[in-house]
Amino acid sequence: MSRQQRRTLDETLQRAPHPDGPAPIEAMRAGFAALMGSFAVPTDVRREPATLAGRPAVVVEPEGEPAPGTILYFHGGSFSLGSPDTAMPLTAQLVRRTGVRAVSLDYRLAPEHPFPAAIEDGVAAYRALLDDGATPGSIVVAGDSAGGNLAVTTTLAARDAGLPVPAGIVAFSPALDHTRSGASMTTKEGIDPFFRRADMDWMGAVYLGDQDAAQPLAAPAVLADLTGFPPVLLQVGTNELLLDDAVRLADRARDAGVDVVLDVTADVPHVFQAYAGTLDEADEALDRAALFVTQRLRAR
Repeated sequence: MSRQQRRTLDETLQRAPHPDGPAPIEAMRAGFAALMGSFAVPTDVRREPATLAGRPAVVVEPEGEPAPGTILYFHGGSFSLGSPDTAMPLTAQLVRRTGVRAVSLDYRLAPEHPFPAAIEDGVAAYRALLDDGATPGSIVVAGDSAGGNLAVTTTLAARDAGLPVPAGIVAFSPALDHTRSGASMTTKEGIDPFFRRADMDWMGAVYLGDQDAAQPLAAPAVLADLTGFPPVLLQVGTNELLLDDAVRLADRARDAGVDVVLDVTADVPHVFQAYAGTLDEADEALDRAALFVTQRLRAR
């Protein structure tokens, strides 16, 4: 365990300047793209632009022949920022570690397209993969942060629409409760090096628009019925405001008879898996996620 690596990373992130308040959305998008562009992307993958269910997407494949299956990936960015490019460090890591191709979806963003537009895009993309001949057991849905939410809520909405569920769900630091009722929203204030409660409240309002947060697709960690869900892997760090989002969804999954792995790593920040190559825990977490994906695709 790399306690010194974790300590150094936390100190670096805590020293980084934080904005005093909300910025124009275009400036936030540019800043997020610059931040995510600073992370290394594995070079031993192929990337090709594509279209899925009428939305832009990027297909990411290993250098050799891909293993059977598809990872449907949703990028992070508070539902208002980001693209398949900003998630490429994580998407490519999953591809190279599993040998399975990924399709990363460029879903619609708020505020131009508020809740539930991104979920609708996720379901349409999943349906398109099925219509193209993929079996549900050959698809794992995955994502980070807001994309981790979409991995869960896309599955929820797809199930409720009568579609068969995918083989599994992988969610890195998922945001799963827009009511912000988790204890970690208070106990991790000032510890989380990325987020403040006020900032998350503001970004949540941008995503929800005039919709109520107290509904299953907006707060699955506390309101969703997970009956019939596939196995779920949730990875989160103890320094996160969003820690209890993952913890409480794991509780709901267990109570619904769903196989769930709650993978909590101490003293690491939001989406710590992006630090692969510089933080041992990031590489180890990605290895565990890759094992989960390959096991799920072999099991169905």
